[in-house]
Amino acid sequence: MNHKITKHIAIVVFLAIGITSFAQSKYQTATVAFYNVENLFDTIRSCDKINGFLKIDDKEYNISIPEDSCIKNPEMIHKGAFTFENLKDKISYRKQILTDDFTVSGSKLWTKKRFDEKVDHLSEVFLNIATDISGQPPVVIGLAEVENKSVVEEITNNPKMKKYDYGISHFNSFDARGIDVALIYQKKRFKVISEKRFPVIIYNEEGYRDYTRDILMVSGDLDGDRIHFFVNHWPSRRGGEARSEPRRIEAAKVLKTAMDSLRSENPNAKIIAMGDLNDDPTNKSVKEIMNTSDKKEKTKADNYYNPMEKMFKKGMGTLAYRDALNLFDQMFISYGLLTNKNNEYFYYKSGIFSPSYLISQEGQFKGYPFRSFAGSNYTGGYSDHYPVYTILVKKVD
Repeated sequence: MNHKITKHIAIVVFLAIGITSFAQSKYQTATVAFYNVENLFDTIRSCDKINGFLKIDDKEYNISIPEDSCIKNPEMIHKGAFTFENLKDKISYRKQILTDDFTVSGSKLWTKKRFDEKVDHLSEVFLNIATDISGQPPVVIGLAEVENKSVVEEITNNPKMKKYDYGISHFNSFDARGIDVALIYQKKRFKVISEKRFPVIIYNEEGYRDYTRDILMVSGDLDGDRIHFFVNHWPSRRGGEARSEPRRIEAAKVLKTAMDSLRSENPNAKIIAMGDLNDDPTNKSVKEIMNTSDKKEKTKADNYYNPMEKMFKKGMGTLAYRDALNLFDQMFISYGLLTNKNNEYFYYKSGIFSPSYLISQEGQFKGYPFRSFAGSNYTGGYSDHYPVYTILVKKVD
């Protein structure tokens, strides 16, 4: 497929695209996107080295390393169960669920050719998200289901992406599937000030730690405006929606506490939380715990605006499961971005990016996101989710 990428334009005249409320005024745009990229693993068979003596805020407390390194250096690995709360050994070894599947000899027959094709597909998507509105690729993109930093580097180094000079924010997590979240950003426009992880500590019915993805926070200056981004991938519905709900409620509590902390320091803090929440906008974890509203005018200092709620109520979705549409991929906007202040970024609109080439045109998943795999069968698609985006604008003198 060869889809034309809209030319990079930093400044747009909104009258030209029919937004009469901005008549004749020039505005700078910044698109913020999120995409669950569906199991972006490298092709290397790996094991996981976990250094339990490192503090939770240190970058490498869980490191995905090639299995050959474990075999050549067996003294590095202790084969035993790891619990962060009851450390007995400095280094522990723990197999993760999907790392063996995504290899040349694994169940997915995951070859370098397939990996490169997927990276090329994803790069194509990233550079097209909302360009018909903003005139430029997203400045900031949150990612879910990436194995490690190296696979994210493959995206940012792709020839299609490289000229935009994207930087990477990523931490390894304890997740049992071996996947993390990450954030990429155009370094010329977003200057990172701080990065932090927030672990979601939950337990299974037997009382053992149930390892899931950390929540990533990246704070920085977007064209001079301080904005805080949170990237989420909440626990799945494995075991059933009701049975697994407490896990997502716990993740929501972690996110809400972190976001509220920023607003306690600055009630007008500009915050965008994004992610695959494995819940819809009307579920308890979102509506009650996060205290979201589907109306901008009802969003104040104590709650958050969720533009995806109206979309969901209209029957829109970002993925499909068992013939039902869900809208798990969402963005929460703080009050500080909902007011139009001179020469500062404010919220313009959000949407779901679902052009025809991201939609399956035939077969079992016709009309659904064009995924990379159907079970263990490679379909050559993009992802089993659609990307979502938010566009920010500010007036330029």
